[in-house]
Amino acid sequence: MKELVFTAIIASMAITGCSQKESEKKTGSFGKKVMAKTVEFAPCDINVDGIRFTKSKNGAENGITLVGDTIKFVAGPQTDYFRSPDGSVVNSSAVVFTEVDNTKPFTFTAKVQPDFTETGTYSAGVLYAYENDTHCQKLCFEQDEYGDHRVVSVRTIGTSDDNNHQVITGPYVYMRLSSDGTTLGSYFSEDGKIWHMARLYKNDFPEKLLLGLSSQSPKDDEHTCYFTEVSLKQEAVPNFRIGKLNDE
Repeated sequence: MKELVFTAIIASMAITGCSQKESEKKTGSFGKKVMAKTVEFAPCDINVDGIRFTKSKNGAENGITLVGDTIKFVAGPQTDYFRSPDGSVVNSSAVVFTEVDNTKPFTFTAKVQPDFTETGTYSAGVLYAYENDTHCQKLCFEQDEYGDHRVVSVRTIGTSDDNNHQVITGPYVYMRLSSDGTTLGSYFSEDGKIWHMARLYKNDFPEKLLLGLSSQSPKDDEHTCYFTEVSLKQEAVPNFRIGKLNDE
């Protein structure tokens, strides 16, 4: 009888030990996934339409030329940012950032005109909302596998998703990120008047948020994108389904 009781106790301890290890494994894995990464920025001072971009990633300041209120942004070869679900990571995109108070409303808008080429698959002009490399979002005007030019959004929480949106037939598109402190919306417009929502989600970024511009060239030798009519307003769109500001 004593032997049976002892055996039962040992078995119970083994099961409990396995359960604890499994629980610790899950907690550790989750913590690692959302853990903030330290990011190295270089200082820069790019002022366009009253917006100061003061942080640079991957040498972005070296690819930018200001022509009046136009940013000419040239990306080098194999430049992209994507944390694939299969575990592979590309993190070579050059980006310039401006910092905003994310507790207050904002709307970040730019007219984006890439110089697309036949060989420039996934080349794009990009707007960023960025905390770190494992928590950010891209809104892109990008060339797809068929040579079509479309709006694409990529949200990264540990790994990246990839969402293709509407094909744009014109040479440019207006793109926008807007938040009231609680909700973050992404929008695009072909004429700057009628806006379409690309995605909408809870603004789970920290109080200090980086908004950025980037040009990427994953497959081509380089890619040039022009950003004009860049604006940063301290107001959110009043209707997150419509994406239009009051004065538009």
